[in-house]
Amino acid sequence: MQEPPNLRFLRVLVTVLTITMIGGLIAVFSVIVIRFPSTSASLALPSEIVLPDGVEAEAVTLMRDRVLVVSGDEILVFNADGTLLQRVVLQN
Repeated sequence: MQEPPNLRFLRVLVTVLTITMIGGLIAVFSVIVIRFPSTSASLALPSEIVLPDGVEAEAVTLMRDRVLVVSGDEILVFNADGTLLQRVVLQN
């Protein structure tokens, strides 16, 4: 028994759309891999950071040559070797 022409058209349409979607996903993943290379190798992390007494880290931000540690009401700026450079007090 032969299938109706509308069903054959629908089957071809679904196949073409599936191939197009797979090609699009491959293109998106390729662009992500090419445009966003790994930058973790260029970060120089200190082997140890000693926080002042009474300071508890809530967040840490890594930069190329600095490490920022956020504590409740202040931001501590450390050099790449772990020495404290600056304390910035936040005001409410």
